[in-house]
Amino acid sequence: MKHILFVCIENSCRSQMAEAFAHIHGKGIIEAHSSGSRPSGKVNERAIEFMKEVAYDLNTHTSKPLDEIPDVEYEYAITMGCGDECPMIKARHHIDWGIDDPKHLDAEGFRKVRSVIENKVKELIKQLDKQ
Repeated sequence: MKHILFVCIENSCRSQMAEAFAHIHGKGIIEAHSSGSRPSGKVNERAIEFMKEVAYDLNTHTSKPLDEIPDVEYEYAITMGCGDECPMIKARHHIDWGIDDPKHLDAEGFRKVRSVIENKVKELIKQLDKQ
């Protein structure tokens, strides 16, 4: 299995949803984790609410710093577009998805960002499945 890390500053919204979609769609292919450079210490309530709509409980997740992730070489360290580069993360590939933070968007906007994240995770899984 390939190890994937999703990173954003607070580890409360985008990276949490990306990790969730990786768990949903990547069983047997990837082991996903998420973290933040300055974690908020909690998962965003709106992310929890909107992930419930797709039958995923983000209440099982915690917001954590980079020094609490497994010490492995990641296939991908993926940042969400928040300016984090995370050069200290051992990863074969470092990429940035450039996804806007949905925390202040209305419900429709939040769902659009959630869909963008899900589609990007699905594409990543397809790509990894071919390797």
